[in-house]
Amino acid sequence: MARPTQSESTTAIKQALAAARQSNEVELTAWLRHHLLEHVMPFWERHSTDEFGGIVNCLSDTGEVMLTEKWLWSQWRAVWVFSRLYNTIDRNPKWLERARGIAEFCLQNGWLEQEQGWALLLAQDGKILRRHESIYTDGFAVYGLAELFRATKSPHYREWAIRTADAAMAKIKSPYDQLPHFPYPIPSGAKVHGVPMIWSQVLADAGEQLGEPRYLGAARKFSEEIFRDFYQAEIDRVVEFVPESGGVYPGLQGAATVPGHVIEDMWFQWHIFRQTGWKDAPRDLALRLILRHLELGWDSKHGGILLAIDREGRDEVGWKFADTKLWWPQTEALYATLLGWCETGDSAYFDWYEKLWQLCLNHYVDWDNGEWRQKLNNDLTPMRGVVALPVKDPFHLPRALILQIELLEARQRQQ
Repeated sequence: MARPTQSESTTAIKQALAAARQSNEVELTAWLRHHLLEHVMPFWERHSTDEFGGIVNCLSDTGEVMLTEKWLWSQWRAVWVFSRLYNTIDRNPKWLERARGIAEFCLQNGWLEQEQGWALLLAQDGKILRRHESIYTDGFAVYGLAELFRATKSPHYREWAIRTADAAMAKIKSPYDQLPHFPYPIPSGAKVHGVPMIWSQVLADAGEQLGEPRYLGAARKFSEEIFRDFYQAEIDRVVEFVPESGGVYPGLQGAATVPGHVIEDMWFQWHIFRQTGWKDAPRDLALRLILRHLELGWDSKHGGILLAIDREGRDEVGWKFADTKLWWPQTEALYATLLGWCETGDSAYFDWYEKLWQLCLNHYVDWDNGEWRQKLNNDLTPMRGVVALPVKDPFHLPRALILQIELLEARQRQQ
């Protein structure tokens, strides 16, 4: 069966969006499934397989191998995607086989007993090139292992998830500026939003999948920290850096907001409210902050969500590559706005959802090569160069599509 042309696919989703606005979500669900399974995932099946194990994670948007080194950050995220595909979208054994294969490559080569954490970077054959440099690599390991345990019920993966989570939680008791925090160093005396953001989510998922209430309790504490310390009510936004002692961190870094982080985090928090049974959680605030940060981060001239913005509106922003338009904020916003619409019925969320899809169809979807373009300049032209990590991995985009499908299918079952 021939792949639909750009025109055919664009026409189909526009019709599906119009139907969904009238509470008929069947066409939209089918379109998302087709886009995930016939447009996005075939790219990874064609280009990411590696004879040494794991996946090739340094690819161009056309599928060309740029580097053969393997970032465990990306490897563990791929474990989550392939496991979740198998668990909720398509019970094809090939997805589970890929998840297992990547996980076993990591387990055989990446754990550092001395550091009690995961290496950052391996050679193609598994040789360690860079050691334990990021608490986030550990977070993605917990995330992937917990989802793989859900698929297999293997105690092997459960034990590794718990081992990783417990070691990381011991580290996070230290001041945040002492944590291994590649790719962005934490300023002296500061706390960074990313730590409670990522660890609230991965611990909530781990607590749910592994049957470990203590992780759910830790997830809620991180969630409370986000709303207490990083949300600044006087300016109605979430900032990336605050002092360990509380208040406002000085300089440009203390004035930086990363809209995509906040949008992503607020859907994390919505899930966490349910997972932890937090009855008086700030639900309305979390959903409203999705719209608030879309409005703050949207570039009215060219369209798209800016990577970072300054509290005072200054051109100089305390975050690298602030004026770029990366793919991941757009994908996270797609799921967040659909979630907001499903939970509230407020058309403002669906308006944004349609607007985001129009942007992505025109500028991010790679109709020739499959998958999406990963990095765009401020004017939405393709960007060259490295932002944070030199990787292209199967994570933000397939996860956003998976979650949209899960959400819509759950609604249809309830109707």
